[in-house]
Amino acid sequence: MKRGQPAIYSGPSLFLRAHGRGTDSTRYGVHFRGGPPGQDRFLELNETNETLQFTEIPGDIPNRGLLQPDINLNGLTYLQQVQDANVIGPNGELAGIHVEPGIWVHVPVTTNPQEPTTVARLANIPHGTSLVAQGTALPPINTAPNIAAVSITPFTIAPPHNPVPFPETNLAIPTQFRTEPEDIPRVTQAMVNDPNTALRLGLQGKNVISTVTLKISTLPLNPPTSGGGTSNIAFLQGAGGGPNALAAQMDAIFWLETLEEPDGRILHQLQYTQTVLLNFNNLSWPHVSVATLIKQSG
Repeated sequence: MKRGQPAIYSGPSLFLRAHGRGTDSTRYGVHFRGGPPGQDRFLELNETNETLQFTEIPGDIPNRGLLQPDINLNGLTYLQQVQDANVIGPNGELAGIHVEPGIWVHVPVTTNPQEPTTVARLANIPHGTSLVAQGTALPPINTAPNIAAVSITPFTIAPPHNPVPFPETNLAIPTQFRTEPEDIPRVTQAMVNDPNTALRLGLQGKNVISTVTLKISTLPLNPPTSGGGTSNIAFLQGAGGGPNALAAQMDAIFWLETLEEPDGRILHQLQYTQTVLLNFNNLSWPHVSVATLIKQSG
């Protein structure tokens, strides 16, 4: 990325939540949410289009030290915008799904606390949640990433965190408590079982010559020093028998991939998988989103 020039990635994605996909890139989402009258849950599946724009923060960002000398951070601002790929909103345009402004920062090695070089993502979500997720950038590998499976099955908040499956995740069983099939024509049972299936499909037929992996979490990945956490408005925290829908944890992996085309051209691809745990009704509900985004020229 040239200094001062934004880098824009776009493509399909998937948003799966029990509470997507994008252009020349793909995003999917799966999650459960609170259901209509007659049931307390609804399985929402979205194929989405996503644009993720990064802009360099010029110069150093001084952080004053006390227990050790000052350090300088460096970073990027980002703006994530996600629309449904198929559903039209009341304004006649593709329905909006998500907007998120934030910052990525690079943190140098420190002695107090004793931390290696880390990265951190600072995000703001309009539902009333802000978060800091810190983690590490792994050394580059000269191949495609090995992408593990992920699940949207809710589990009990209280130990031992037993999984609580629901029949809505079986696409062969008709139900009014799941997104209509015509709104998700490319979502398969394999994607519902494991949303990261969409990421592996996004690698098929591509020659990945380099991958850098960023792994972050709002929980300490390098206890007890890695920082992070979520902060929610009072409504989400709830009272009495709450919470309403508390964003308790976020974990994400980003893969920055360099692709070589058959004609020798070099392309840059960004893939990510993200799981946000929303706590309500005595369960932790995984909201999973995945995307395969291509860096746009110019």
